[in-house]
Amino acid sequence: MEEFTLINKQRNRIKVFKPFEDISKPSPSINAMEISYGCIYKRSSKPVMKGSRVETIEDARKEYKQLLEEGWRKTSIFKSYF
Repeated sequence: MEEFTLINKQRNRIKVFKPFEDISKPSPSINAMEISYGCIYKRSSKPVMKGSRVETIEDARKEYKQLLEEGWRKTSIFKSYF
């Protein structure tokens, strides 16, 4: 699984979807997604991440699909910051 970054129409908010590994178990497994969210104050600066949460893969897919329907777009512009 790979990491995906979405940006809204106004280009002032982002969400980063990445696999979440549970390292507390003997054999780490990926069965959840970490969703980080943040704001962009200037286009030339890195985003300010406000927080994150862990969701099941199914819930993360639903949110990802809903954001795409709302007009959010996939971007790689901030990939180097994470």
